[in-house]
Amino acid sequence: MKFICYKNELLNSISIVQKAVTGKSTLPILDGILIKSVENVLSLTATDLDFGIETKVNCTVQSNGSVVLNSRLFGDIIRKLPDEDIEIEVDDSFNTTIKCGKSKFNLVGQSPDEFPELPSINENAMYTIKQDFLRDMIKDVIFAAAQDETRPILTGVLFEVKNSILSMVALDAYRLALKSAPLNSKDNISAVIPAKALNEVSKILVSSDDVSITFTPNHILFKLENTKIISRLLQGEFINYRQIIPEEYKHRVKVNPKNLLDSIERASLLAKEENTNLIKMDIKEDNMIITSNSKYGNVYEEVPIELEGDNIQIAFNSKYFIDALRIIDKDEIYLEFTSSVSPCILKTSDDNSYIYLILPVRLFAD
Repeated sequence: MKFICYKNELLNSISIVQKAVTGKSTLPILDGILIKSVENVLSLTATDLDFGIETKVNCTVQSNGSVVLNSRLFGDIIRKLPDEDIEIEVDDSFNTTIKCGKSKFNLVGQSPDEFPELPSINENAMYTIKQDFLRDMIKDVIFAAAQDETRPILTGVLFEVKNSILSMVALDAYRLALKSAPLNSKDNISAVIPAKALNEVSKILVSSDDVSITFTPNHILFKLENTKIISRLLQGEFINYRQIIPEEYKHRVKVNPKNLLDSIERASLLAKEENTNLIKMDIKEDNMIITSNSKYGNVYEEVPIELEGDNIQIAFNSKYFIDALRIIDKDEIYLEFTSSVSPCILKTSDDNSYIYLILPVRLFAD
């Protein structure tokens, strides 16, 4: 195999497929990138068996072939080479020579016969979404997915299409994030995608072009112009999230999210010292008083608000508020409460397109 490719184009392709290399596999071949050259197209593939990426880049192919090269080492070498054309040649024993300018590297490659193939997926039935739109939906919910493996299904994000509405949902034992938007599709689907895979997908969605999505019973395929991303789906029943979200409220607060975030972040400085991240909110009339105490001292913050309903006192883990407020790009949000021991609902508008639920810390008797 022998081909010539421009450094930056090759490096970009390597950076994309490296997202599927975990470095934790017991199979050494999975630490590598499969490289194939055919008819002036170079394809690069990486997988950890649950998550795989294939991307293609144009090049000048002088002879077809394939090889597996160590992902980290190959990427580091290409990254350090000059911004010029790179010539790569592989012999029959998979010894690989990389030339660029006055630099020359010799790498020991592996046989491509041992590299696992990505699952074959029929691409006929597809949903088409704008890349930046999908990326924003992922960003709005993914942080709420569970981190531990106690309940594996909750380490994923629910992708649900129903009545021409796409909903993405993530939740753990303490909070829930739901993002909904219209989707031009009459099909219904419900699948749970590993949050780790979606996080890597979001890093590849960098334009406003379309991304096509295909589901099988066990896999999901994201197809961009030159890139395919395949992830195994999580099996099992996702929690009926609609039953968790309160339909009514007794107290409603309108507040500037930036002001609220700043105050909670300052209050959390002391809350962290007790390892509870506990903050208390005293909500009344036109202000919200946020306090936190530790053995090192206490903090008092006031945030201007508009309150609909009676006064209420309630407490939360500050981290769960901070996670949500950091991704919100609005001038005002709404906080809805039923009681001091019931979930708080954060909304960015009245259309329920984004809902974030946080369980309070129980401080008061029923």
